[in-house]
Amino acid sequence: MNHYKNKSAQTETDSIRLDKWLWAARFYKTRSLATEAIKGGKVHLNGQRVKPSHHVEVNHKVRIKKDAIEQTVIIKALSDKRGPASIAQTLYEETQDSIALREKTTQERKAMFAGMPQHTVRRPSKKDRRKIIRFKQEHQENG
Repeated sequence: MNHYKNKSAQTETDSIRLDKWLWAARFYKTRSLATEAIKGGKVHLNGQRVKPSHHVEVNHKVRIKKDAIEQTVIIKALSDKRGPASIAQTLYEETQDSIALREKTTQERKAMFAGMPQHTVRRPSKKDRRKIIRFKQEHQENG
């Protein structure tokens, strides 16, 4: 008789570690990044701070804060395997309030940077390098 449970076979009634679910749902690129976010208080489960090993179930509410964006999602399915983004999106549903707040934040950020010139990062040209060299030489003599 085999006493070992097959970990990869998840059903609707099972639960899964929060860090593993966040990784499988593609909120974080690695499980260690998901773990760090949870430990840092950037992820809340049902309004509570929890440990990365806390088990989640279907219909739990997860609040995720990444950079300036905050999302609130409801778990719709469990998976411990990371698959394509199209499948990962079926694991959760973002709340309407979260979508509205995220769009509002995005619009505010766009408006804030609308008047600023867009700088392109490029290597200095030969002319630019000569100016830099001349500038450095002048300031070494004076300073």
